[in-house]
Amino acid sequence: MLAAFFTAAILIDPYDSGRSPLSLKQGVRPQGPRTAAASRGRDPAFSGAIFGNSHIQLVKPDLLKTLTGIPFVSLIAPATGPKETLVLIDWYLRHRQEPAKALVISVDHTWCTPDPAMPVSKPFPFWLFSRNFAEYLFGLMRYDVVEELPRRIRYEIRNAPKRASPDGYWDYEAGYVGLGYVEKPELRRRLFEHQDMSGGNETGPFPAATALAALLEAESKGAPVVLVRPPLHITALPAPGSPEGRAEAACRAAFQALADERPATKLVDLRRDTPLIREPSNFFDHSHYRQIVAREVETSIAAALTSLR
Repeated sequence: MLAAFFTAAILIDPYDSGRSPLSLKQGVRPQGPRTAAASRGRDPAFSGAIFGNSHIQLVKPDLLKTLTGIPFVSLIAPATGPKETLVLIDWYLRHRQEPAKALVISVDHTWCTPDPAMPVSKPFPFWLFSRNFAEYLFGLMRYDVVEELPRRIRYEIRNAPKRASPDGYWDYEAGYVGLGYVEKPELRRRLFEHQDMSGGNETGPFPAATALAALLEAESKGAPVVLVRPPLHITALPAPGSPEGRAEAACRAAFQALADERPATKLVDLRRDTPLIREPSNFFDHSHYRQIVAREVETSIAAALTSLR
């Protein structure tokens, strides 16, 4: 029975990882980005990719394409940090038939950790993106896969099955509005309270920056890379000279050094005081902004990519 299950799982390839020897339908049914990324990251239609968590989730791939001419896929996964992002960058790069034209990587406060293990806060399917086929096989031994197999079969046999968005865009605004982040006074009040989002690392090391530099050197020496420090509401910015301010400056310096040392790389730092981030209606909470701010992020990314050409 176990052998039959493994055979079925490998052949049906529930998350469209490309490991099946059969010719299967492209894409996956609507599902979370953690598993959908296996399919999206292999799609040859996208020569550019956006990586990170919900802090860059509202950046629209189609608008970046309009601004740069590069077709983008969003490989974001909410509530992830550098360890998961590095795995997704590796997956995307090793499935390119041609060199990537652009990588946009959000480096928020989670990238400032001094811990070389780069702790993970939420479950993530590392097995699905593993280079080790045995690890992939071991990962298939889970109830989620048992549940997904019949769904994948239905996807395969239907003439026009509903497919997850190929470019990975996912607008979180409706969810935040539904939870009351616009109207509930107790939630709005939190926005005006200071929150430390510096990462708390004043002295280093910054293993996430080191790991990213090594990954890019090994797999994508020439691809243009834009590192984005996503915007925060003004109440999350640290006071200059404070412990938070020193931690903020140290982390920024680590990624600025990466950008300075690697060709075709630029740091776009949007964690700065501007009229846009002072407007409370532009934010749901300290780090989750609305569409008007996302348009500014997209413009800044496009300008950086243009300057690298």
